[in-house]
Amino acid sequence: MTTDFPEPTRIPVNGVELEVFEAGRQNAGKPIVLCHGWPEHAFSWRHQMPALAAAGYHVIVPNQRGYGNSSRPTEVTDYDIAHLSGDLVALLDHYGYDDATFVGHDWGAAVVWGLTLLHRSRVNKVINLSLPYLERGDRPWIEFMADVLGSDFYFVHFNRQPGVADAVFEEHTFQFLRNLYRKDVPVTEPQPGNVWINLARMETPLGEPIMSDDELAVFVSAFESTGFTGGINWYRNLDRNWRLLADVDPIIQQPTLMIYGDRDPVARSARLTDFVPNVEIVSLDCGHWIQQEKPEETNQAILKWLDQRDAVPCLSDPSHETTTDHQPSRRHRSAHRHSFPAGPR
Repeated sequence: MTTDFPEPTRIPVNGVELEVFEAGRQNAGKPIVLCHGWPEHAFSWRHQMPALAAAGYHVIVPNQRGYGNSSRPTEVTDYDIAHLSGDLVALLDHYGYDDATFVGHDWGAAVVWGLTLLHRSRVNKVINLSLPYLERGDRPWIEFMADVLGSDFYFVHFNRQPGVADAVFEEHTFQFLRNLYRKDVPVTEPQPGNVWINLARMETPLGEPIMSDDELAVFVSAFESTGFTGGINWYRNLDRNWRLLADVDPIIQQPTLMIYGDRDPVARSARLTDFVPNVEIVSLDCGHWIQQEKPEETNQAILKWLDQRDAVPCLSDPSHETTTDHQPSRRHRSAHRHSFPAGPR
């Protein structure tokens, strides 16, 4: 770990232990929780932690279950949205916080969306990067993607061929992560097979690196130690999550900031405001790894939005809503469409 990144503590939550990094402990009472994506690490927020702490926030950054030195349960179902959101709720309980602002990138954004649906009173504001709100649709997500995108699409492949991709990534850990964390990648013709397996086996990377060799080494060291199965198990719960969210009110009322990368291949949501009515959208000139590729611009967007929210009283108070007993209206049930993102690349 680089010298300026804080030392972690291991915190017992929800039947597991999370490795948690903090900044701004002196700002107790103003928590903000940063949630990483796949295949990432708390270290992906290294540029945001000091800026948020300097702005007066208690910054809490867990390696979520399956990552880093956090617990890695063996059962696939231990990585569903109930467990992942439960970890974050228990983390708030550990610090004595009723609620917090949650920030997510990639899969971390999916967890923050799910957390906000399942535990509305624990989330006061939402900031998500790259991955927009995912409409539930009328069919389980993996079933739908298998029909539309085929068996080689990585979401489907991870579910239908368990262990195959995991083994390739572990065999080529450095090469996979070096090839993955790039920017300005030229457009190439799609190749047959799983895009991530192909990337892991590619000997020469495309585009330019988004981090230094020392920074990349943090990610490589972490995944050489843990392997990739814990994180991939998040994908293996998509249909389970679809069922778990069946009777949950799909509308998120909290003030929300959605940050897109203009060159991020993850699909934007055409109907984001239907499900997240209090959302503001910011676009940055970058690819998928938004907070690492454009750290200063990301910090400015987040801090500006937070300052504005602090200056204007919130018109709705989500703390008065119950957490899981909302029934979606018939209009919203029938309006659901599938719009799953194409993935980081």
